[in-house]
Amino acid sequence: MINILLEGYNIDAPWLYNELKKYMQPNHSVAVVAFSFRDNRVKSLSDWNALYDKKIGKFYNGIVGGFAAYGIPEENIVFINYFTDTKESAAQKIKNADVVYFLGGLPDKMMDRIKEFDLYDTLMQHKGIVMGYSAGAVIQLAEYHLSPDNDYPEFNYYDGIPYLRDFYVEVHYEGTAAQNEAIQRVLSERGKTVYATVA
Repeated sequence: MINILLEGYNIDAPWLYNELKKYMQPNHSVAVVAFSFRDNRVKSLSDWNALYDKKIGKFYNGIVGGFAAYGIPEENIVFINYFTDTKESAAQKIKNADVVYFLGGLPDKMMDRIKEFDLYDTLMQHKGIVMGYSAGAVIQLAEYHLSPDNDYPEFNYYDGIPYLRDFYVEVHYEGTAAQNEAIQRVLSERGKTVYATVA
């Protein structure tokens, strides 16, 4: 398995392209796990479509276009839709994929929905590429932390998918006091390396 942890979804950025093209192949199929949305913003299929639908989705072109830079055609990319997929269809999309792509947003909500769809074991059995940005990066860790921000008022540890166990990640690092305190706390309490990612 190859794990790719990113800060943002611009996977076709010039500084990243030469590195990722070592792994991304034009014949790859991609399953986009679009489960990290906020409950107060996505309450229905129409809300989900406004973000990820092919015709009207705000993020659709950016996500699909990023993979297109590596020669992966649009028809090779499927989104797991919380409102229309079944447990079985979602699992099949992952089983058919060479690349599983976790989106940014709320990692704990994404994990809740993964469990709701009984996808944990299917994801653990995946042998290809697992990649994601922000929430989609930290969820690849057996345990991750989140420093206080607008979405998470208190520092806390959370269980992710245990692909990686040896380090922690502080995403969207801006050098704030809250972030620095969170990093120091992880170093003290867990005794493992903390990598900070910046935009």
